[in-house]
Amino acid sequence: MIFLKTEDEIELLRQSNRLVGLTLAELAKNIKPGVTTRQLDKIAESFIRDHGATPTFKGFPNPYGDPFPASICTSVNEQVVHGIPNDLPLNEGDIVSIDCGTFMNGFCGDSAYTFCVGEVAPEVLKLLRVTKEALYIGIRNTVQGKRIGDIGFAIQQYCESNSFGVVREFVGHGIGKNMHEDPQVPNFGKRGYGPLMKNGLCLAIEPMITQGTRQVVMENDEWTVRTQDHKCAAHFEHTVAIRNGKADILSTFEYIEEVLGNRAI
Repeated sequence: MIFLKTEDEIELLRQSNRLVGLTLAELAKNIKPGVTTRQLDKIAESFIRDHGATPTFKGFPNPYGDPFPASICTSVNEQVVHGIPNDLPLNEGDIVSIDCGTFMNGFCGDSAYTFCVGEVAPEVLKLLRVTKEALYIGIRNTVQGKRIGDIGFAIQQYCESNSFGVVREFVGHGIGKNMHEDPQVPNFGKRGYGPLMKNGLCLAIEPMITQGTRQVVMENDEWTVRTQDHKCAAHFEHTVAIRNGKADILSTFEYIEEVLGNRAI
C-alpha cells in the first residue's frame, strides 16, 4: 500500500534526511587512503546518535541471514550495495559508495554518495558523474501525473547511452515511517507504466550503475552485492517528496560538496 504524506510529515522526513547529509559530510572529512570502512562506520554511528537519532541500518533484518551489523553500508570498487564495513584500509584510486540511514522523530532518512579516495581513473570518474547525473534526471521525472516507470526509463536511457550497466535486482523505494515502503522504484522501465505519482508521495531514488555488465553476485555474507565482472559500480541516492506537482529533494549533497570543494563529483 502506498502512503501519501502530509506537509507536516514531509517536514519531519526532511529533518531526518538533513541529518543523513550532515553525516555523509562528516565522513567526507575522513575518507582518505589508509582509513578503514569500520573506522568510518564508528564515526557515522557516533555522529547520528549525538544528533538524537538512531542509525536505521544497524540490525536491519535479512531474510537470508544475519541482521546488518553496522550503521552504514560501505561498498568499495566492484561492490554495488550493502557492503559491510571492515578493517581493510582504503587505497589511493578506490571509490567507496556510502549509504546512510537515520531514524528521528518517527521518520526515516536515506541517502547515498560515491566518494573518490584520492585520484581515481578517468573512466571511473565518468561512471560516478553519469550515475549522479542520472539521479537528477530521474528526479526531474518525479512529477505528479507521471508514472513510476517514467523515472526508471529516464535513468536507464541515460546510463545505457553512456555504455554503462543498470542493475535490475536492487531498486529504490517509497519511504516514510519505515525505511522501505511501496512503491518500488526501479532504475529501468517503460515510460507510462507503474503506479501513478501524486502529491505527497515520498521516494528514495537510487541509481546503481556499473562500469561493465549489469549482472551482480551476492557475496557469502548474504549482504554485499558486487558486479559479476569485478568492474566498478557507483551509487547515488536522494529522498524526495512530490509537492506542488514536482519533486522536492529532502536529502542533500550540499554539506558533502562544501567539504569536498573542487573534489566533489
